[in-house]
Amino acid sequence: MRPTVRLLLSHPAHFISLGFGSGLSPRAPGTAGTLAAWLLYPLLRAPISEFVFLALLASFFVAGIVAADRTGRALGASDHGAIVWDEIVAFWLVLFFAPPGLAWQATAFVLFRLFDIVKPQPIRWADNHVGGGFGVMLDDLIAAGYAILALAVLKHFMG
Repeated sequence: MRPTVRLLLSHPAHFISLGFGSGLSPRAPGTAGTLAAWLLYPLLRAPISEFVFLALLASFFVAGIVAADRTGRALGASDHGAIVWDEIVAFWLVLFFAPPGLAWQATAFVLFRLFDIVKPQPIRWADNHVGGGFGVMLDDLIAAGYAILALAVLKHFMG
C-alpha cells in the first residue's frame, strides 16, 4: 500500500511516523525525512538546554516505537519506506553531536544517510531481526551512532 495524505491525516501516529508528510515523497523518502529533520533542528534545539533536548529525543524515540508500529500495521509492512520518524529522531541526535557549522552538518547528513542505506553490522542485524516499532527505530539509532563516531574521527584528524 502506498501511503497517501489521507492516511497521513487519519491519525496522529501516522502524521508523526510519516515525518509530517516528508515520508510521502515518491523518491527517497528516508532522505526527504532526514532533510526535514535538518530543517526543523534549529527550531527544536535553540530554545532548550542540552539535557532537555536529549530527554526530548528519548521521548521522541519512545513515541516513535508506538507510532511506527501503528503505521506499519496500517501499511502492511512493519518498516515501510514512508515511515521516516526513525530518520528524523536519529538525525537530530547526530546534529546534536556534530561540530558547529554548515559544512559539518552537511558531512553529518552524508554520513548518516550512508550508514542508514549501506547498513553495516550491527545495523543490518537489527534491521533483519528486531521487529515492530522498536526495530524501525533501533537500526537508525545505530546508524546515528556510526555517524557520530565518524564525525568525531574526522574532527580529530582535521583539527
